[in-house]
Amino acid sequence: MIVTEEEAPLWSPSEAFIQNANLTKYRTWLQKNHNLTFSDYEGLWKWSGENAGDFWETIWNYFDILCEHPWKQVLPGEKMPETEWFTGTKLSYAEHLFRYENQENPALIFCHESGKIAEISWSTLRVQVAAFQRLLVDLGIKEGDRVAAVLPNIPEAIISFIAVNSLGAIWSCCSPDFGADTIYERFSQIEPKLLIACDGYTYNGKPYSRLNEIKWLQQELNSLQQTVFLPYLDLGAKLDSGIAWPEADGEDKIIFKRVPFDHPIWVLYSSGTTGKPKAITHSHGGVLLEHLKYMSFHNDVKAGENFFWFTTTGWMMWNFLQASMLVGATPVLFDGSPAHPDLSALWNITSRLPIHHFGTSAPYLTALMKSGIRPGELFNLNALRSIGSTGAPLPPEVFDWIYQSVKNDLWLCSMSGGTDVCTAFVGGCPEKPVYRGKIQCRALGCALYAYDENGNQVTGALGEMVIEKPMPSMPIYFWNDPDNRRYHDSYFADFPGKWRHGDFIQIFTDGSLIIQGRSDATLNRKGVRIGTAEIYNVLDEMPEIQDCLIINIEHEDGSDLMPLFVKLKNNVSFTDQIREEINHTLRAKCSPRHVPDLIIEVPDIPYTLSGKKMEVPVKRLFIKRPAANKIDLGAIRNPEAMEYFIQLAQEDRFNI
Repeated sequence: MIVTEEEAPLWSPSEAFIQNANLTKYRTWLQKNHNLTFSDYEGLWKWSGENAGDFWETIWNYFDILCEHPWKQVLPGEKMPETEWFTGTKLSYAEHLFRYENQENPALIFCHESGKIAEISWSTLRVQVAAFQRLLVDLGIKEGDRVAAVLPNIPEAIISFIAVNSLGAIWSCCSPDFGADTIYERFSQIEPKLLIACDGYTYNGKPYSRLNEIKWLQQELNSLQQTVFLPYLDLGAKLDSGIAWPEADGEDKIIFKRVPFDHPIWVLYSSGTTGKPKAITHSHGGVLLEHLKYMSFHNDVKAGENFFWFTTTGWMMWNFLQASMLVGATPVLFDGSPAHPDLSALWNITSRLPIHHFGTSAPYLTALMKSGIRPGELFNLNALRSIGSTGAPLPPEVFDWIYQSVKNDLWLCSMSGGTDVCTAFVGGCPEKPVYRGKIQCRALGCALYAYDENGNQVTGALGEMVIEKPMPSMPIYFWNDPDNRRYHDSYFADFPGKWRHGDFIQIFTDGSLIIQGRSDATLNRKGVRIGTAEIYNVLDEMPEIQDCLIINIEHEDGSDLMPLFVKLKNNVSFTDQIREEINHTLRAKCSPRHVPDLIIEVPDIPYTLSGKKMEVPVKRLFIKRPAANKIDLGAIRNPEAMEYFIQLAQEDRFNI
């Protein structure tokens, strides 16, 4: 299914919207200070990609980066992955988080699924960070030490991160709903000196104790010297060893230790569902510049606004969420289930606070659409300016639902990036219209193109997403990958010196684009490549289907088999009529090649902890049965769903 460019926009920015945009202010600054003028966004984007050093130098100067020494060179060479940035300078990410601390708005807003809402003032944040920093100093934590945390999306997570970061120590965090083995597989790679942990979390109104898991981690992580314990559930239980969360005493002095631009800021992790998770390490300076650029120009977040993203601490969007502080906005934290007590919970908060920028995952928005809820009729959403979506391609019909059921004058910012860079490669542009099913633009400073199988740039056709020039927030390395082999093989093996991200993309002449799913999950049907999102976009419109997953299995003799797994809505039975409707709809809206060879009803579709469908692990199950032994069920949001697929592959009842 090739999307055309003839559709009318769902939303277009007003002249006032464009004039007030942060991007417009930057363009005016470029003209005044560098005599650079561009007729449209695409011209600005092309310049930013082709002149990486010049562009990122303007970002440094425009945002007036605080540093200890002037940098010597912005970009000594563009070779990837050995790229260096802003050599010779020192800075602090945490220091920049406090640049807006004197404003009247709160530093943080915390919301719990129980309905509790709490504001944390800048003065409170400062004294709590100062108290935690003093504890770290007393414990001997210094520059380069790793500090691991198992915490929910609560103020204490941000407080402890800032304290760790301000000393030049390296942060790493997992959500408490991760399995103990899953957490160990991540933290054991970086050998943390300190563990920060809570006693558990709540979800759907039910408390879940994690004390036993934390005690086990204390025993297994040989590098640990101490544990800081937070009784979040307050159940009265304690660890056998550890120290209490520090009490603030009113002292508000924070030390901001400036470190080299490429000093590690944190270690994030790939999903790790079928192998050891990659320990992705980013730099202080790279993340700082990227977050300032994206938050300001592509999300248009302004000082004094409330910025929300539904996330756990185990997803890179938690790191991205707190970056709203860099531009003077207030991050809105939420802990719990977005469906407790019902699916209107987050929209109630959006109305109460209010929230100006609402971010979430594409599967969550799809679930809202299928539920029939109409938030715009239930709540006052006048203050809501934008909705952000990521984690998976956003189906075209969800675009329709947002403008019909949420707000018709809303800026929808569908975006796509990854843990790999802790940002988005593609996303929102305040100057451009929003078209059904399309992402607005490629981000500034991201020289992204679609490549065909021969490594040529293509427009209007499906291709591999490839970034031709370095970005400062690309990983400096993977932890415990001394020869950089795993890092190189992950991104640079197919197109030497260029980053292959692993997504299937279609870019149009106006710069808008669509993501068609992971390229390693691409359906190769008789030599024609089909993105899995093409199938999902059509089936999401069928009211009987709750969710689905499709794979294609290529055999050595050149034949292939494409099974479709469907989860039906409650009280819907799988019948020949539904089977025929699926086949007919895919044939009519796409092509005969999109029609599956088999349709199999399953109780659930497996997802990673960050909300991505597990197409590749499922495919591996049916290609090579022993692959089941390599699947980490602790890294799966709903492990029982994968257990069903493992059994299905072993029994092979359908001759897949």
